Amino acid sequence: MFDELEAYKNHDHFFLNRDQSLAETCNAPKDIAGVYVVYRLANGGIDLVYIGSSGKITNNGKLKIRKGGLYDRIVSGKQFGEPRQISWSKKMENDDIDALDIYWYETFNKITKDIPAFTEAIILQRYFDIHETLPSWNKEF
Repeated sequence: MFDELEAYKNHDHFFLNRDQSLAETCNAPKDIAGVYVVYRLANGGIDLVYIGSSGKITNNGKLKIRKGGLYDRIVSGKQFGEPRQISWSKKMENDDIDALDIYWYETFNKITKDIPAFTEAIILQRYFDIHETLPSWNKEF
């Protein structure tokens, strides 16, 4: 869906089932910045529900990585009023979600210099262009 993401060489994904721990399942590195895209698998269908990013660029052009990097943003970032390692499990149970498929991409390194929030904005705009809404778990942008 997002051709822009194909440019990022350091990327991967993982599945989170209802009975798994997000902290144990997440394979995103703890020392990088980038974007992540969450797909919901439910009732035989797949739909994109969330787009997020982690990492900032300071005014001198240096990367500022959150403690714990992209991993910590995915696992401990707050959503639905609680850290994701708690709220996503509850959301999966309450909404009868079979699994989540989480893709992550490193957007800023020695070779690629794409600011994570900029990449997040581009992907959100592409989604908005198609659906005229944000993904259901993104409150605003």
